[in-house]
Amino acid sequence: METIDRPSATRQGGDGPYIPATTKLPEITLKAVLLGFVLSAILAGANAYLGLKVGMTVSASIPAAVISMAVLRFFRESNILENNIVQTAASAGESVAAGIIFTLPALIMLRYWQGFPFLPTMAVALCGGILGVLFTIPLRRALILQADLKFPEGVATGEVLKAGAEGGEGAKYIALAGLAGGLLQLCQRGFRIVSSTADTYVQAGRSIFGMGTELGVALLGVGYIVGVNIALLVFGGGLISWLFGIPIYMATVDPATLEAVVGEATGYEAALEVWSAQIRYLGVGAMAVGGLWALVSLVKPIRDGVRSSLEAVKAARSGARSDIPRTELDAPINVVLYGTLAMAVPIFFVFVYVVDQQALGIDSGLYWTTLSFGVAFAFVAGFLFSSVAGYMAGLIGSSNNPISGVTIATILTISLILLVLLGGQIDFAVNAGQATTAAATAILVGAVVCCAAAIAGDNLQDLKAGHIVGATPYKQQIMQVVGVAAAALMLAPILELLFQAYGLGDVFPREGMSESEALKAPQATLMASVADGVFSRNLPWTMISIGAVIAVAIIALDKVQEARGSDFRTPVLAVAVGIYLPLELTAPIFIGGFVAFLAERRLYRQHDPSSQSFDEVRLKANRRGLLFASGLITGEALVGIMLAVPFAIKQNTDVLRLAPEGFAPVADVLGLLSLVAFTFWLYRIAGRAQ
Repeated sequence: METIDRPSATRQGGDGPYIPATTKLPEITLKAVLLGFVLSAILAGANAYLGLKVGMTVSASIPAAVISMAVLRFFRESNILENNIVQTAASAGESVAAGIIFTLPALIMLRYWQGFPFLPTMAVALCGGILGVLFTIPLRRALILQADLKFPEGVATGEVLKAGAEGGEGAKYIALAGLAGGLLQLCQRGFRIVSSTADTYVQAGRSIFGMGTELGVALLGVGYIVGVNIALLVFGGGLISWLFGIPIYMATVDPATLEAVVGEATGYEAALEVWSAQIRYLGVGAMAVGGLWALVSLVKPIRDGVRSSLEAVKAARSGARSDIPRTELDAPINVVLYGTLAMAVPIFFVFVYVVDQQALGIDSGLYWTTLSFGVAFAFVAGFLFSSVAGYMAGLIGSSNNPISGVTIATILTISLILLVLLGGQIDFAVNAGQATTAAATAILVGAVVCCAAAIAGDNLQDLKAGHIVGATPYKQQIMQVVGVAAAALMLAPILELLFQAYGLGDVFPREGMSESEALKAPQATLMASVADGVFSRNLPWTMISIGAVIAVAIIALDKVQEARGSDFRTPVLAVAVGIYLPLELTAPIFIGGFVAFLAERRLYRQHDPSSQSFDEVRLKANRRGLLFASGLITGEALVGIMLAVPFAIKQNTDVLRLAPEGFAPVADVLGLLSLVAFTFWLYRIAGRAQ
């Protein structure tokens, strides 16, 4: 998963920057820096919760821009470039959160860490994020100015900024939805008077066909934001697992093997056990192929982009710097080079701090060689996959940015290399502790790459928005680093709080905690399974291979759709995420995407062509719907974090429970009614022409 945002129907800002290059307005001001820092920290926390719960995060650029306009309008002097600076910093928090929560919780799953130590967690987030900013600076000119790329979220953010007079109204939608979504979360997770999930199943012989859904509203908002195309693909991936994979496996495997997998579980829980032990690895194969496909298919555009950017830098250095327009000033190339080299030092020390030589059981020479190679591999893979992420952000937006796919490809590759490199001294098959330490080393490499790639896509989206409004690029690049720093400082304590309150995956900080309350951390669990499986040599390669074949078929279908010029595309990573996620998480995403589809049809029926164009009507309605959906996500996530405080202090997730014994049937009905009510509410707001 992925960082998710919905392409908005906007023009590309082709009339030139909103603020001309000859006009200079204050950009990096004290109030903008403080507001950007605070919003980055808050949005990092909210997306950390959402990502650990569902394996996806949501783009923060547009909500941050709207909040900035609502806040800064109370100051006597503020301008569009300040608002752009705020959203640039704030959106970095969401991206850093994605890079961290997709990877470092895997160290908890491996039982290598017992919590989230502040210094290494902060250092990986900070250094990986800064690398993502630095790696994309040479790509800005080629990808934003020269390549024919849409950057849909960047364009949408730029248009929202240009419509700044609507900031107060937009903030109203975020606040209203946030309060409502937060109240529902309080009733579900805190008071327990409303159910948070619903599931059922049908059994045919030994096969079980399961069906379930989350009843919270965050995923409803996610589905609306990504739109019906991606929502349908994610749900379709879930159906591959639950309608075909699980029943076929249960029907064809021998009874003894099936019993070993499901244990004492029955019904829907038995299907969940089969999915966890076997079927989710279809998603591993699909994600790995998707990530590699993204890299291979973009080799030429990335090469041309880097070459074009370096030529532009050389031309600029040979002439007078004052001849370069303000709107084309990037951070100097020497800052990029020296900054990249400087990041190697703290990253190397993090590797030394985390990877225990004694636990790894190798001599000093091989130990230092292994760590040095790991850092070098992280930098090379980080640059390559940052380029992929930046190009993909411009091509199809953050919705399909292959962050999880490229990270899995990174971890799988480095794990296989370490297996060969260390295999001469270690028999991993009989040394579980050494296998775990080697897997942890691979996870660290993946964490650096994941943070860099996540920030790279976000940085270029923000630079596209800045190009539309007439911002100064190097000032945005500075504020990206500010936003990265804010998120890096916040993430370790938030992750520790969430772990202590809920548990992660199947790992709990103390006995007696409820597995149903745990944050599933699906991406991190996947990373841990891949890394540990390589060294323990127990990966279900049959399932991974089948998933790879499915991915190849989906890629072929997407190429056919591209050749036909179809609007409906099948990006492989959207399906792969659906295969890997539990079905109850993909169902509300599909509902939200279908709401977006129905709302647009309603707008078309209401449209009066004599008053304004349909694109204008759709743009305004999409903004309302997007802001309302973002509010639902933010409200649920922030209340989830706040509930973690009493849960962690009392070490009990029932500490606020109000529901009496036997209330479950009523709570189930209330949960279903709540989801229906919020679905209709979102439809009304997004489908209203005025």
